[in-house]
Amino acid sequence: MAGTETKSVEIERKFVLDGKPEGLDDYDSARIEQGYLAIVEGETEVRVRRKDRQAVLTVKQGTGEVRREEEIELTDEQFEALWPLTEGRRVAKRRYEVPHEGQTIEIDVFEGPLSGIVMTEVEFDSEEASAAFEPPEWLGKEVTGNPKYANENLATRGAPEDGAK
Repeated sequence: MAGTETKSVEIERKFVLDGKPEGLDDYDSARIEQGYLAIVEGETEVRVRRKDRQAVLTVKQGTGEVRREEEIELTDEQFEALWPLTEGRRVAKRRYEVPHEGQTIEIDVFEGPLSGIVMTEVEFDSEEASAAFEPPEWLGKEVTGNPKYANENLATRGAPEDGAK
């Protein structure tokens, strides 16, 4: 239902892989298009996202592992009205959900100009759970809090020059 709000704190760790893992297509996935309406670097981002057929407006505050996040569901018409305002600040990716020891690891395989970038995110219910998480070796290099790997920076600046592609 459009207009439904959720309020939460996002606790997330992020990793970058060298490539798309074998067998990934065996897992559930969704196509994601997201564009940024406003970015105040290091403080706040406002984005619209369509994940398959569901559209949301999201406001995030803060940086790093723990951030405040507010989401409001959008109708297709609302999304389509806002989408043109994100021109030049967009990412497209396919998100796979991979279960791992009671967690869900989200693997994002980027498309278009960011093709070749594969990143993973793991969300947690608490900072303690995040600290206790032992990432499997295949998750790759941890980039939690590294602004070069933030989606808003990928959307506005492109791929990091340190070999993330």
